Amino acid sequence: MPSVLIVDDLVSIHEMLDAVIQPTGFSTSFATDGEKGLARYKADKFDLVLADIDMKPMDGITLLKQLKQYDPSAVVIIMTAYASTESAVQALKYGAFDYLQKPFRVDELIATLRRGLEFRQFQAERAASGVAPGAKAADIESRLVGKSPKLIKLITQVKKLATVRSPVLLIGDIGTGKGAVADILHAASGAPESAFVRIDCALSSEANFREGLIGQNGEGGVWVKQAKGGTLYLQQLQCLSLPVQKELVSVLRNTAHGFRLVCTTSLDLESLVDEGKFHDELFYRVASLPVQLPPLRDRIEDVPLLVKHYAAQATNPLFDAKLIEFTADALAVMAAYHWPGNVSELAQVVLKTAATTETRMVTSAQLPLRLREMKHWPTLAEYLAGQEKQYTEHVLHTCKGNKAAAAKVLGIDVGKLG
Repeated sequence: MPSVLIVDDLVSIHEMLDAVIQPTGFSTSFATDGEKGLARYKADKFDLVLADIDMKPMDGITLLKQLKQYDPSAVVIIMTAYASTESAVQALKYGAFDYLQKPFRVDELIATLRRGLEFRQFQAERAASGVAPGAKAADIESRLVGKSPKLIKLITQVKKLATVRSPVLLIGDIGTGKGAVADILHAASGAPESAFVRIDCALSSEANFREGLIGQNGEGGVWVKQAKGGTLYLQQLQCLSLPVQKELVSVLRNTAHGFRLVCTTSLDLESLVDEGKFHDELFYRVASLPVQLPPLRDRIEDVPLLVKHYAAQATNPLFDAKLIEFTADALAVMAAYHWPGNVSELAQVVLKTAATTETRMVTSAQLPLRLREMKHWPTLAEYLAGQEKQYTEHVLHTCKGNKAAAAKVLGIDVGKLG
């Protein structure tokens, strides 16, 4: 029988919680303050901890910190009676699984306990099996190519993340490999048939987000329901409007543990929280496991390996792609370039050059002019503008020139398509 340690300084709360929790299949134990609660947990190590935030001498936040220090896998649910969510958000920041705001409904309490138990069991299964079957070391290293210290650190992080189900926030510039990491984490679910729902928050309208993410009565839209048992991948999370961010918090409280949540951003979300431009609770819900992906300019020693990797994937009518090589002078030019589009840009350059070369050995003269001459190096804004133009043209082509349909897909006013 799963066990719950209830830590609250009011005996009447113990009696009430015991009466509603016991019949649902949980065993209950009690402590009247944080210090006693910590001692009980160390002695018996419960499945869940349900702790009040306002206790003396040790309050709920301090208890949470010490529990997570003693046992990082501890699943702690905080109870708070405060009208504001400031204390609850602080609890999430320090690793609480969730919070309940008093007075809470019995069904809300039981649902939260069951989600916490599911998460506890998920962690135990992953810890017992090590790296998940779908995310073997060889699979990870075939997607994240390189031997630089920064990439080795990233690979180590991803291997660990493959064993847990907590929300992951991937932070990095465009083209640094956030999509590849998301694919790896999805594969780590061990269920190949499960859905991988990919949403780019920069490319859809607020109405689409409300329909797809929030749904009726904030219970989760079609995208959330499709992701159940799989992965919900939200790219460029900072592009969501503040009202949608706020509504997404309530959706995640009810549904986030039914799927793996992976979000990405190219901005410092914590700074945006401080500036009031990003919802604080949403940040702490998605950023419990932040991962920084290094730009290519910070691991330039990986360029030769990346070039070889992508050249082998090209299709050339004259040569076996695996025989195509880039000369030392070509590699030197590529190592000197600043790569505003990072690995994605390098892949595009290598694939196109290797596919069109008429000689097996590719020299620096065959590389794009922007790589060979610094005065032609694009800024990041110029590179992104080019990518946006290409994507818009692709959508228009897919929609057979129907501007109204393309505008709906892009989430923009049809007038912007000219």
